[in-house]
Amino acid sequence: MVVKVYGAAKAACPQRVLACLIEKGVHFELIHVDLDHGEHKSPDFLHRQPFGQVPVVEDGDFKLYESRAIIRYYAAKYGDRGPNLLGQSLEERAMVDQWLEVEAHNFNDLCFNLVLQLVILPRMGQPGDLALAHSCEQKLEKVMDVYEKRLGESAYLAGDTFTLADLSHLPGIRYLIEEAKMGHLIRERKNVNAWWDRISGRPAWKKLMDLVR
Repeated sequence: MVVKVYGAAKAACPQRVLACLIEKGVHFELIHVDLDHGEHKSPDFLHRQPFGQVPVVEDGDFKLYESRAIIRYYAAKYGDRGPNLLGQSLEERAMVDQWLEVEAHNFNDLCFNLVLQLVILPRMGQPGDLALAHSCEQKLEKVMDVYEKRLGESAYLAGDTFTLADLSHLPGIRYLIEEAKMGHLIRERKNVNAWWDRISGRPAWKKLMDLVR
């Protein structure tokens, strides 16, 4: 069965889901939602996702939204296929969950605001708040210092293997480096930089980037 993914290929949250599906070898159909023209706020889309956000997946009769919930679902559903993205032991699974929470609550908001102020708003012809962007950059510096210490202890955030904890960071960091020109947040930290090279060099992510571009 082909999974239907409603979203935009260039948007970060759909990319999180698509990367997971590719890692797991799950066939999907990307159904484009035009964010620039507000299609995600249309009555038809709001029927699928009442908060008007992408992505949404339809897997037969099962529907699910929120990208981190979706990747957890597919990592569990296809646990015997492809890499184990959830961790082997109870402790490893807890570490995966911990770093997914860190990504959602300590990294993502700062990353999103930087990209919003420096890239998205100017692209829409609106001035970005440079003071807010600078504040987010300073806060993100401290967050990445925590990552630097952690990644000095293990090759990946949750341990010695690639998991959802790492995968969930891929879209945001790509935006920081390629769009917001904030690559120094990654490149100036030896362990973070090596980790980024490892996770962004995965065949599944490269395949997705070829699709996006």
